[in-house]
Amino acid sequence: MSLQQTLQVFELFDSAFVDGQQVVDLFADYPGVSASFRRVTGPKGRTDFVRIDIPGSAGKAQGGNAPTLGIIGRLGGIGARPTRIGMVSDADGAVAAITSALKLAQMQTKGDVLAGDVIITTHICPDAPTRPHEPVDFMDSPIDDVTMNDNEVVEGVDAILSIDTTKGNRIINHKGFALSPTVKEGYILRVSDDLLRIMEMTSGRPAVTFPITTQDITPYGNGIYHLNSILQPSTATDVPVVGVAITAESVVPGCGTGASHEVDIAAAAKFAVEVAKEFGRETCHFYDAQEYARLLELYGSLSHLRNRNP
Repeated sequence: MSLQQTLQVFELFDSAFVDGQQVVDLFADYPGVSASFRRVTGPKGRTDFVRIDIPGSAGKAQGGNAPTLGIIGRLGGIGARPTRIGMVSDADGAVAAITSALKLAQMQTKGDVLAGDVIITTHICPDAPTRPHEPVDFMDSPIDDVTMNDNEVVEGVDAILSIDTTKGNRIINHKGFALSPTVKEGYILRVSDDLLRIMEMTSGRPAVTFPITTQDITPYGNGIYHLNSILQPSTATDVPVVGVAITAESVVPGCGTGASHEVDIAAAAKFAVEVAKEFGRETCHFYDAQEYARLLELYGSLSHLRNRNP
């Protein structure tokens, strides 16, 4: 279970003064783990992009060829100060991503080293703006989505889990977390059987998935409605992307405070850790490569859907 690590990260983030350096410091005592941050300023403020690299025993960082998993904590901001006091619901994705990194780092000190590398990215902004959205207000971000993808979608990963709070809708009515279909280069593929199996194993419950549309996998800023930004990383990479949505039964605004549920965040982080274990040893696949090749043969590329102005 990752509850202890979740609580540790949760308390760190629930502050008006938290920044990228404090997240980097969290990993200072773990040999072999690389943590860094980069401050970026936009028209609506600033944020700190954080990156944590967890090397595997047979990963690319060691000269091996085990596949690398990317885990992105997707959000607008962890706080909406001064209009909201405290950590907002939108922070859940960042908490889950850093929790998974902390769990993996601690596992290494206890002799449990994964085969493949894992790269975790997110950003830390305790005073992000908000913006109108139906049915409830969203968190906005101090920087644009292109800059966000440039800093969070890194080179060298072979698949991405994008963890994001997805409570501000009437589409998902489940408390916990849910999985999206796999998205690759403009195609919405079927839900991965391996990810469903791991979800059922870690949660002890039947797997829960959520629907996405073509609109959701097009870039932000094109004037089209999006469920949220959970699948925006798919617009900036060729590798398969799966959304891990932290969800609620009620409609919760992203800028709502007191709306995060530590057990649900821990469950999503635990799922991400288990996926990382299996992905590195190639017992978990995000999509069927042969089926995808057949789709390309029959219908051609849909990569133009990733363009803001096709």
